[in-house]
Amino acid sequence: MEATYLTSADFWNDRAPVAAAEFPGKIPADPELRGHVLFATSGSADHPRWIALSKSALRESAAAVNRHLTVGPDSCWGLALPTQHVGGFGVVARAAAADCALREFRGRWNAPVFAQWLTDYQVTHTSLVPAQVFDLVASQVTAPASLVAVVVGGGHLDAPTGQAARALGWPVLASYGMTEAGSQIATQGMDSLGTLYQPAPLPLLPIWQAETTPEQLLCIAGPALFSGWMVSEGAGWAFHPRPSPWHPTRDRVTLSERLLTPIGRADTQVKVLGELVDLESLERELADLSAGRLTPGSMVIVAVPDARAGHLLVPVFAESTDASSVTEALIRYAAIAPGFRRLLAPVRLDFLPVSPLGKPRRAEIMAAILPLLENHSCR
Repeated sequence: MEATYLTSADFWNDRAPVAAAEFPGKIPADPELRGHVLFATSGSADHPRWIALSKSALRESAAAVNRHLTVGPDSCWGLALPTQHVGGFGVVARAAAADCALREFRGRWNAPVFAQWLTDYQVTHTSLVPAQVFDLVASQVTAPASLVAVVVGGGHLDAPTGQAARALGWPVLASYGMTEAGSQIATQGMDSLGTLYQPAPLPLLPIWQAETTPEQLLCIAGPALFSGWMVSEGAGWAFHPRPSPWHPTRDRVTLSERLLTPIGRADTQVKVLGELVDLESLERELADLSAGRLTPGSMVIVAVPDARAGHLLVPVFAESTDASSVTEALIRYAAIAPGFRRLLAPVRLDFLPVSPLGKPRRAEIMAAILPLLENHSCR
């Protein structure tokens, strides 16, 4: 669907259910799906499913973000993310909700070209993923004067990269969200731009209620929550409504006075020598130890089953990743890591399979490295 159509009254008033990406089959003629948009999501477990979000929920999310970022009719949202994902779709929804301009960055991603495009169209607000921010910093391009806020979602933007981006004038704001929430749940406020960038904690948007379980798993409730799931059944699909006002997630967080700090996914935790290890937190630690030189999407830590230890931790890097940065970060890590968090020697792949938003496809990466580990010197 064209981004311009998604901002039109015709789209938002149409009650027929529609998929944001190509749907693998026929959307069921279920009355409960009227006025819904379907989004494919794989989460971190690489099992695709479809989330049904009502257009009213998407508008609620868009309006909440606009209020948080002081978006008005004179603002201009810049779209640089795919609309088949809720991150990009949310940008379009915010332009529609604010009745403001929307500009779409077309063609292959290029940081200097993107910066000039922002200037040409006087874009005030945009959303990016961490890899795009890293590219802006690596290119040493400065932000245009028109730009008011850059919401960074789809992953963790480390402190060194965020600070470097702000030094170049990029008003980056860390956020936390998910498809089931229609976009953002917690986002840094505009007042944080006057301080040193830190990736957390993040203030919850006012539309959200949040609680944690004893295991620190986040549960959310609010008007922008999804309506249910599309589940493949036999040769077709069936809609299963969300059974409760509260949605229990698989994300581990801490909450304090409506300030949220992401810890990691429950399904990226493994046991090593009886100790619980979070793979995403190790990846963030390596990025921090590299002073931001290891880019999002250029590395991932894979847990390989092992009869004695439970799992062995293997750092995997894209072949293009700078060798000296890898070596330096791993040496620093080895000097401070306890035994159960020890990493094996790194493995390199020609490229790391990632989603369109830069999230690693862990199952594909595991399948790619297992043959290489058969003769791995540390196994």
